[in-house]
Amino acid sequence: MGKIKRICAAGLALVLAVGMLAGCAGTAGQSEPKSIKIGVSVYDQYDTFVSQLMADFNAYASRREEETGVAINIEIYNAAGSQTTQNGQVEEMLDDGCDVICVNLVDRTEPTTIIDMAEKKNVPVIFFNRELVAEDLERWDRLYYVGAKAFESGVMEGEIAADAFKEHPEADKNGDGMIQYIVLEGEAGHQDAIVRTEYAVSTIVENGVEVEKLGYAIANWNRAQAQTKMAQMMSEYETEIELVIANNDDMALGAIDALKASELDREKWPVIVGIDGTDVGLAAVAAGEMAGTVYNDKRGQAHAMLDLAYELSVGGDLTGLDLEDGKYIRLPYAKVGPDEVETYME
Repeated sequence: MGKIKRICAAGLALVLAVGMLAGCAGTAGQSEPKSIKIGVSVYDQYDTFVSQLMADFNAYASRREEETGVAINIEIYNAAGSQTTQNGQVEEMLDDGCDVICVNLVDRTEPTTIIDMAEKKNVPVIFFNRELVAEDLERWDRLYYVGAKAFESGVMEGEIAADAFKEHPEADKNGDGMIQYIVLEGEAGHQDAIVRTEYAVSTIVENGVEVEKLGYAIANWNRAQAQTKMAQMMSEYETEIELVIANNDDMALGAIDALKASELDREKWPVIVGIDGTDVGLAAVAAGEMAGTVYNDKRGQAHAMLDLAYELSVGGDLTGLDLEDGKYIRLPYAKVGPDEVETYME
């Protein structure tokens, strides 16, 4: 079980622990704690968006320490794509007495073990970024979710693509009045991937752009896998592909990598759209390699999660945290094209 630990000392550095680091000895129950312990398990520490979100989380924790005078100790575990591993990590954090647990689920349909363990020890859980089934979140009153609505990102991605073809009709390279597209999907059966794809395509059509699906590939949110899948589809469809709809920026960048490796003339590239607004994704938009991306507010999510975790740890007031239905904190998406990208890069 990989763990990254945020050390509350000069520099407040993130380091990757060799073996298991010291536990989250808790301070729950103190009316004015000098320190709190927050345990975090992420589905994959190498996911670009998740990595940047956790960097923002740690940076904001440092600011909150200065503001409150309360030391915030954070230990971050990497589940490396295994739900079994993640369950074990949560069990260890609970045994070590963490005040609150934050979980970026590996499998959104399998939170039962985590919920049961946390409820038994009366430790609140904040799920984030990968939304679990609503019925599971209702199983206990100390379960929360921080993230965004997946369908909104799909709608915005579709709007970016539709606008690109309306503004640049030459992007319809064969001139048949229809856009031939492929999809790079995040995970097989994953709700966010399904919803993002469904709403992106339906929104393009609703905006008056006819489409024809050539193919799709599962690339597991991964840039290298997306490059391989894109290369395979390019060999099958050659220059027929006019649009690449990617469920996240890393997969969009994988498609770009494949295009660069193919040495296809730039003017023959398809329109490429992504989701997340990662630093590298924004850079690709600025370079004109992507038509646009949908900004997923990683900083806002990190701040909301830390604020919620802090109040839960110290027994504070949650009323000022804009909890929807007492359970959800949702941050809005935003469309980012060439005209907006510099603002988001700043």
